[in-house]
Amino acid sequence: MAIRAYKPTTPARRQMTVSTFEGIDKKAKPERSLTETLKKNSGRNSYGHITVRHRGGGNRRKYRVIDFKRLREETATVIRLEYDPNRSANIALVQYENGDKAYILAPVGLKPGHVIETGANADILPGNCLPLSAIPVGTVIHNIELHPGKGAQLVRAAGEQAQLMAKEGDSAQVRLPSGEYRLVKANCKACIGQVGNEDHANIHIGKAGRKRHMGWRPTVRGSVMNPCDHPHGGGEGRAPIGRTGPVTPWGKPALGYKTRKTKNPTDKFIVRRRNGK
Repeated sequence: MAIRAYKPTTPARRQMTVSTFEGIDKKAKPERSLTETLKKNSGRNSYGHITVRHRGGGNRRKYRVIDFKRLREETATVIRLEYDPNRSANIALVQYENGDKAYILAPVGLKPGHVIETGANADILPGNCLPLSAIPVGTVIHNIELHPGKGAQLVRAAGEQAQLMAKEGDSAQVRLPSGEYRLVKANCKACIGQVGNEDHANIHIGKAGRKRHMGWRPTVRGSVMNPCDHPHGGGEGRAPIGRTGPVTPWGKPALGYKTRKTKNPTDKFIVRRRNGK
């Protein structure tokens, strides 16, 4: 999907770029039976405490219910591709033979009128969903399950892709976009192809107002705060951090600090970490 730049009529326009939304049906409204009300919490938990800072406001959204499980082993026809405000990837509205409709993530190459399949006997074509045991080694995949029947959890963002590297017994080895090699059960499902909207990472927001529309509030640097508000604050004029490295407002290292548990039960499934170790 191409990217469109604007004439520099204002300082913000000079930097701003947007997607051209090629192949997306801009006039179509989301399927009503597949949408749910999305309640805003502005980064607060069930106690009302802010657990994610700098969130709030933004345009209203309806959540599109995506079929990540792909339990129906039937053929379906792609009706149209749609924009989804809740994720970076585009989605496709598909209709099964009995008239039921569902949303799926739209991979690269999927277009209206294409027929998709689910099951071990499906062809190796973009949008089809198969168990890892039925996918040839070396195939590019996305939308990968970690537990059979739970639904896809890995490789769902725009432009991402994984690769099936090997199969042995009841396990399959998958290379994830981060470079990590991981063992996944061979009866877990995955979809063929790369997630669409691959130019999403190249879009430049351009202006603050556009970020507010997305629900992001302004972020203030710690170095311009008072020392009572942030460890980086205080000092006369511009002052250095005063520590060996940058820290969070609560004093924890902000760069290179590992937060993963040292005895995580899933460590045995990781063949090689993303840092090559």
